[in-house]
Amino acid sequence: MNAGGTPPFPGLAPHPSISYEIPGLREDPTLCLRCRAAQGLCGKPVCPILLRYDAFAKTLPMTSSKELEGTSPPALFIGRFGWPKVSVGPLLAPEHGDTRLLDHPEKWVGRPVAEVVAMRTGLIRGTRSARVESASRPDAYLEALQLLSLAAESPEAEANFRRAPRARISLSDTAPPFGPSAPLESVRLDVRRVDARLEKMSSDVHAPARTGVEELYSRSVPVSRIQRAFSAGVLGRQRRRRFVPTRWSITAVDDLLSRANLERVRELPELSEILLYRYTALDNRWLIVLLPGAYRYESIEAWYPNTLWNPSFTDLVIMGDSEGHDGRTTYASIGGCYYAARLATSEGLLQLRRQAGVVVLREVHPGEILPLGVWNVREHVRAALQETPEHLPSLDALFGRVRESFAIELPRWVRASSLLKDARYQRRLEEFDPPAAGGAMLLST
Repeated sequence: MNAGGTPPFPGLAPHPSISYEIPGLREDPTLCLRCRAAQGLCGKPVCPILLRYDAFAKTLPMTSSKELEGTSPPALFIGRFGWPKVSVGPLLAPEHGDTRLLDHPEKWVGRPVAEVVAMRTGLIRGTRSARVESASRPDAYLEALQLLSLAAESPEAEANFRRAPRARISLSDTAPPFGPSAPLESVRLDVRRVDARLEKMSSDVHAPARTGVEELYSRSVPVSRIQRAFSAGVLGRQRRRRFVPTRWSITAVDDLLSRANLERVRELPELSEILLYRYTALDNRWLIVLLPGAYRYESIEAWYPNTLWNPSFTDLVIMGDSEGHDGRTTYASIGGCYYAARLATSEGLLQLRRQAGVVVLREVHPGEILPLGVWNVREHVRAALQETPEHLPSLDALFGRVRESFAIELPRWVRASSLLKDARYQRRLEEFDPPAAGGAMLLST
C-alpha cells in the first residue's frame, strides 16, 4: 500500500470501490502496527489492509447450500461489533470425523502458513445475535453453544442457514482466521463427551472466572480450550457470566495466566548468566534473551517493508513495550502479541526455576502475508524456549549474536529496547570495588 494507492501484492487485486490510502500513515509509520485493525486509528470504517485480502475469498469453495452436515472441531466464535449485543455461533467443518486439529493451535507449530489458512478457511461460521449477559441465563441455542465449548471431541453437527454462507475470510491479528459465515435458522450439535476438567469448573457457579482459568491451566488444559470456555461464558460466578468476544478472551486469558505465573517467578532465585534462544518459523525470526537479575520483560517487533502491518515499500517499523519487576497497569501498545509472549516466557522461567530479565525480539519478513492470530507468537516463543539455549559470557557476545541472527542492524534494536539499553549503559553497584578495610569513603557534595 504505497502513496499512489497501489496494493503492495500484485496478486491481490483491489476491489474497485476500495481506496488503499491510509490517512495519517506518512506522519506516523507505526499507525497500522499500533492499530492492527482493532482501533480504527486511520479513521476508515473498515481496515484497508484487511480489505486488500478480499481477493483471497475467491479461492474459497463457494457454499451454495443453506444446509450443512459435518462436525465442529469443536469451536465457536463470539463477535465484538455491536457489543453488548454480539453475534454468537459455532464454527462448523463440512466433513465428518475428528476435526479437532482445526481449532487446536498448540498443534500448528511447524506447519506452513498455507496449511493453517486452508484448515481455518474451511470452517463455516453460523451466527445469531445475543446479549453478552445472556450467558448467565441461556436459551436452548446458547446452552448448546456453551456445551460445545466443553466438548472433548468433534461432535456431529447439522445446520440450516437463512441464506447460503458467503465465501469470504474473517481476518484478525488476535484470533485465527475462518471462512464463510451466515445467519443460522437452526443447528443441532451432538455433544456426546465433554472434558471432565472443563465440566467441573463450569459447574462451580461460585468461583470467580480468574479462579476457573487458573485451575484449568494447573490441570494442563490447553490454553486455547481455556480461552474458548472463557469466551463462551461458562466460567465465573453464575450471575456474572458473560459471553466474551473471541479476540478479547484470547488476550484476557494470556494476561491472567501470565500474571499468575509471574507471582511465582518473582519468588525464584535470579539468573546469573545470559541465555539466548533462537527460532525461525513462518518467515519470522525470534530471539529470546534472558538477562541476569530480577524479573522484567520486554517484547519488540520489527516489521520489514511490505509486510502485513507495515504497508511501506521502503521503511521498516519497529516498536515494543516493556514492564518492570512489578508488571504494568496499562494495555500494551503492540496488543495481544505482548501478552501471548509474556505467557510463554513466564512458563519458560518457571521451567528454568529462575527469574530474569526477558527480551523477546521478533523480526517479521515479507513471508508473513496474513494475520494468523496471536497463537503464532505464543506457540513459537514456547517452541523457542524448548530449544537448547546458548550460554553467553558477555553482553558483547549477545550483541554479536543479534547481528548474526537479524537483518536489521543492531543499533536499531538497542534504541528500541529499554532493557538492552539498560544492560549496555547502566552500571551496577557490584561493578564498584568496596572500600579497603578500615578505609574511609569520601562523598562529594
